[in-house]
Amino acid sequence: MTDQVNPPQQQHRQPGRETEMHPNPDYMPKFPGNGRLAGKVAVITGGDSGIGRACAVLFAREGADLALVYLEEDEDARITEAAVRAEGQQALLLRGDVSDQQFCDDAVKKTVARFGRLDVLVNNAAEQHPREEVTDITPEQLQKTFATNIFGYVYLTQAALPHLKKSAAIVNTASVTAYRGSPALLDYSATKGAIVSFTRALSGNLADRGIRVNAVAPGPIWTPLIPATFDADKVAAFGADQPMKRPGQPNEVATCHLFLACDESSYLSGQVLHPNGGEIVGG
Repeated sequence: MTDQVNPPQQQHRQPGRETEMHPNPDYMPKFPGNGRLAGKVAVITGGDSGIGRACAVLFAREGADLALVYLEEDEDARITEAAVRAEGQQALLLRGDVSDQQFCDDAVKKTVARFGRLDVLVNNAAEQHPREEVTDITPEQLQKTFATNIFGYVYLTQAALPHLKKSAAIVNTASVTAYRGSPALLDYSATKGAIVSFTRALSGNLADRGIRVNAVAPGPIWTPLIPATFDADKVAAFGADQPMKRPGQPNEVATCHLFLACDESSYLSGQVLHPNGGEIVGG
């Protein structure tokens, strides 16, 4: 039997709420800031909780102002906003659905109107719905998963591009499932594979403009998506089968996004980082 690494728990709605998780995910940065994003502005989708929250607080500690895009989790979003302000930076909350192209256009316009610029786009929002058989995936689920997980990435990129200048960065959140699949997350895995391909193609497309495009492919990370996806027993064992025998924390992933967003990765584009607890993929 797989070891229990977290208390059994389940949430019966997506997206999940970080306020209802126990223990709460660890999103706070581990180290002092060093001005890596000083004076810059970033848009982060799914910025209310999980990996998005950890990125927001870390980016703020490094000097960035943030536009935080989220679907409907107002309480989580306010907590993230307060954490960004505690780091001495500004946060703009933008509530809406990234699968709506008009919302994505408006979100970028509001960001630029508020802060006067845009330097970093972190495409991170996602949803997943397990099904045991491919025949169990309804057309509605298929369309919604792709609309959120890859169409939203394209829409935000299209909206952001007119405002991104040389040395700007786009960071996409993919998944380990893009490389090894997940038998019960067929459509989700497909969207994450699409994100990897989109990242590689877009990096070549934008190279002449000096805009870098990279991705992060996390393994099992303790975020609200987990109790909102799986039953209590699976949640309790989540991450125990990794080489490190535990799920990762959001603040163990956000450092990858920061590296790809700042000038320390100035010679990287079209690449994917793998914070996954020691699993070897893509070799």
